[in-house]
Amino acid sequence: MEILGATLRVCVDDLEAAIPFYERLAGGTALRFERGGVQVAAVGCFLLMSGPAAALELLRKVAATIAVKDVEETHRVLTELGADIIAGPLPTQVGRNLIARHPDGTVYEYVDRGA
Repeated sequence: MEILGATLRVCVDDLEAAIPFYERLAGGTALRFERGGVQVAAVGCFLLMSGPAAALELLRKVAATIAVKDVEETHRVLTELGADIIAGPLPTQVGRNLIARHPDGTVYEYVDRGA
């Protein structure tokens, strides 16, 4: 399993107000999309999220998003190591993801940029 990097998840009240700060901080332009009623902007290593309180409450339970080379391989390794796969692997707009609870209780999202 190859980890390529991590993204910090930031829940914000006002996505439009937050984006310029993070674009300037990260030196890039936000990639915007919507998923499950939540507005999302990816800017550098930051994933900004804004939406209904119930959805954000659930998203706050995920510590970070970890980019991996292959979600299927990650699924196999996590399962072998005793992680609880909560969801996935599932297709997304940019690849595949899964959500796993590590044996210590921490929850992470794993994503790849698969076809």
